[in-house]
Amino acid sequence: MLDPRLLRETPDVVRAAIAKKHLEVDLDPVLALDALWRTQLSEVEALRSRQKSANNEMAGLKKGSPEFLAKVQEMKGLSSLVKEKEASLAPTETKWRAAMLTLPNLPHASVPEGRTTEQNVVYATHGKTDVASPLARPHWEIPGFDRLFDFARGAKVTGAGFPFYVGDGARLVRALVQFFLDEGGKAGYQEVHPPILVNAASATAVGQLPDKEGMMYQTVEDQFYLVPTAETPLTNFFRDEILDEAALPVYRCAYTPCFRREAGSYGKDVRGLNRLHQFDKVELLKWVHPARSYEELESLRAHAESLLQKLELPYRVLLMCGGDLGFAQAKKYDLEVWSAGQKRWLEVSSCSNFEAFQARRAQIRFRSKESGRPELVHTINGSGLAVPRVLSAVLENNLQADGRVKLPAALAPYFGKELLSFA
Repeated sequence: MLDPRLLRETPDVVRAAIAKKHLEVDLDPVLALDALWRTQLSEVEALRSRQKSANNEMAGLKKGSPEFLAKVQEMKGLSSLVKEKEASLAPTETKWRAAMLTLPNLPHASVPEGRTTEQNVVYATHGKTDVASPLARPHWEIPGFDRLFDFARGAKVTGAGFPFYVGDGARLVRALVQFFLDEGGKAGYQEVHPPILVNAASATAVGQLPDKEGMMYQTVEDQFYLVPTAETPLTNFFRDEILDEAALPVYRCAYTPCFRREAGSYGKDVRGLNRLHQFDKVELLKWVHPARSYEELESLRAHAESLLQKLELPYRVLLMCGGDLGFAQAKKYDLEVWSAGQKRWLEVSSCSNFEAFQARRAQIRFRSKESGRPELVHTINGSGLAVPRVLSAVLENNLQADGRVKLPAALAPYFGKELLSFA
């Protein structure tokens, strides 16, 4: 959620910042609701102040005296008026909060201008992509692929985008997850095993509601949401809490299956492991002091990059332009791995700084040593990493002449052998 003072004091600044995201947002109704809510709140607070003064005056009057009885009548009238004004204030406050939740986060000044994905900036590249292997092919065309990654039976049991991982396919997924978690632990991230169902308050806190409600799977009776990412439960770990400033930064990592209803595109973009409705991912999350949040974003990005380097996969880092920045992010990097068989880039991680946007919704604060008052933390998260597309790149980039896949040296100990066979 945006800082309400920023909105009411500098609306033109907010308009210009939102325009950088190329979103159409009408601030006038929100500003009108804000003005109405503050007017009604002032009226209620003034009446409460009068109640307090009248109560203090009564304490100095003789019980039963004409002055005392007159003050009793005044108190009754004030009490009735306070209840009336509070009844009017409550729905206005509800509407005001709902309107505030529709406003996106503002992009950081370093976010480049741009409307589409083509205008994202290539921030860095690693490894070679121009050496085309004659053996490389799309992973779904590798002979025997369906034996380890059974999409047909997954579609029968659930639907498209819910594959079975069988035998060494399941073992390889587990190896990647364990590798990512262990590397997170080495970098100072404490592992958490979170719930994979969350309530609406948790989804609202991270900015997924109301913005992405159509993307999330929801239970009917309990109105829980299946997590689209471990970011959702993990961010809410400290919801409505005040941390000690000395405890910052806090680093956590978590593995969860992730569930997304996104329709996506057609053709090669959704073939094989490219886009699934259920997939595995390790998430990295930081709660940090505002003064160090962009330094912490860079270190998180560097850690995610190190995972791809250890897996010996070529990749690039994109700095997202305003038009390709998400609803809740102030700044975001995407890490894309090179798919040798498909000859295209596949996103495997997004590393984002939300500044105080999520913390304000979730009321996650720290007590400042300097002021002694609670202040909002900044939240930062990133995939470290998403499994399916990393897996597809490992398969395509390391295919051998005999049809087996040679695993990266860092991953082989987790898998238990150096070669993956589809036979």
